[in-house]
Amino acid sequence: MTEFEKSVHQVMIRGTVEEVWRELTKTHEVQRAMFNMRLESSLEVGAKMFMRSKDGKYTGVVGEVLEFDPPKRYAHTFRFTNFDDPPCVVSYDLEQVGDEVKFTLTNDRMQPGSKSAKQMKQGGGMIVKSLKSIVETGKLPVGVRMLYGVFALTAPLTPKRCRSEHWQ
Repeated sequence: MTEFEKSVHQVMIRGTVEEVWRELTKTHEVQRAMFNMRLESSLEVGAKMFMRSKDGKYTGVVGEVLEFDPPKRYAHTFRFTNFDDPPCVVSYDLEQVGDEVKFTLTNDRMQPGSKSAKQMKQGGGMIVKSLKSIVETGKLPVGVRMLYGVFALTAPLTPKRCRSEHWQ
């Protein structure tokens, strides 16, 4: 039996489930909490999903929608296009608790020691921090904004295998 890695990131967000859900599931526009990428999918169970760069030239993540239960749970497979690691599963769970939302991001079935597992553990923390800030203040944390600036400057160095024409 294969052992897998799992990471869980959780945060309380001052706001409503609907506000958080909207940020997580908006399609064909930039998701600031998700590395300034655009989600492209019909979000129906079984549908393909793509996370593409702001300009659409590059696809960073591909997957398939596994669960879509608005506004409580969304889950999909997840594979970085620049790594050869097998797909894992990402799920987002939301629960209204008073005037806050308990938001849980779970990365599961990650190959132990893989590049994907390392990136997802680090990225998960940034996603929950960014999502909290966006919903509560309308802004990204300063450090995340600076990181996105670096991403924009290094975009021309993105591997050719990540070009969106290869991921349809």
